[in-house]
Amino acid sequence: MTIKNSDLFHLDDRSREIFKRIVEEYLAKGFPIGSRTVSQMDRINLSAASIRNVMHDLESLGLIYSPHTSSGRIPTEGGLRLFVDAMLEIGNLTDTDQAAMKEQAMTNNMTLEDALSKASEMLSGLTNCTGVVSVNKDVKYVKHIEFVSLDKTKILVILVDEDGKVENRIINNSEGITASSLASASNYLNHHMRGLTLSEAVKRIETDFIHKKNELDKETTDLLTQGLATWSNSNYNKDDKILIVKGASKLISNIEASDDLEKVRHLFQDLENKQEIMELLGMAEKAEGVRIFIGSENKLFSLSGSSMIVTPYKNEKKQVIGVLGVIGPTRMNYGKIIPMVNYTAELMKKILG
Repeated sequence: MTIKNSDLFHLDDRSREIFKRIVEEYLAKGFPIGSRTVSQMDRINLSAASIRNVMHDLESLGLIYSPHTSSGRIPTEGGLRLFVDAMLEIGNLTDTDQAAMKEQAMTNNMTLEDALSKASEMLSGLTNCTGVVSVNKDVKYVKHIEFVSLDKTKILVILVDEDGKVENRIINNSEGITASSLASASNYLNHHMRGLTLSEAVKRIETDFIHKKNELDKETTDLLTQGLATWSNSNYNKDDKILIVKGASKLISNIEASDDLEKVRHLFQDLENKQEIMELLGMAEKAEGVRIFIGSENKLFSLSGSSMIVTPYKNEKKQVIGVLGVIGPTRMNYGKIIPMVNYTAELMKKILG
């Protein structure tokens, strides 16, 4: 049954309040909520029998169900989506929480991957869920470019990023390329690319190159043309991302039934494959603010019954460069975790700056 936010308006105030209390109690405690438990809550001035009638109506609407033969109820995935979208009260991080997160995240002299790993690990530790962080590979800054002749037919192109990692490419050596042309191409690119990400550098050089061809000899021009084509189609293209997952074992920490364990095993396989999780993160990257994926709404979580809370994060130029968040059970504390994910995204901007 598909449930929409407009369905909330079909509930009277009493039904809406009882539904909200059932979901909140379930998210906090993790077990089915019965009518007697609801009747003992503050400001619920109804008998257990009256509450049972309301729960029956909520069940007929597809908002709650009984997972066992007991009288307790838990929200359906549709009911949980309705709650998250229309009734969730998001808390605020205290100054103490923010200071603790900032101290934990801000470490001097971190490489990009160190920062990503730190963010994922921190989210996992704070939320008791699995932390996920992705970043476009082309976000790394170029430090040095070098052209080296291998033989009469091949030239090695060496690219060094800010973290000291080296990428090698081999291009064809056109007849007539001299050592001075190799040096000229290296000098030209180092002057124009240093301090930029690869994608930024390629765009800038392609623009500048049109106006400066006359300043370079033909051999250097041919070499730069090949180099640009190589980098534009390299493993650094914008659809190629780095994914860092921390605390994956926490997905099974509360598993008791063997069938639930099998569901999580499928999720582990999907995370290792990376394709589907990267597709989800790609969707989140285009969003404004937090995205929440619940259970079988997406095929990645259809077997494991997990949820994911993610948000894009930006660099100091306000460019979206990746996504971060957590994967956990559908009954995670959404109101508490959302501000943690948001604040971690803010910290990433400071770290990358």
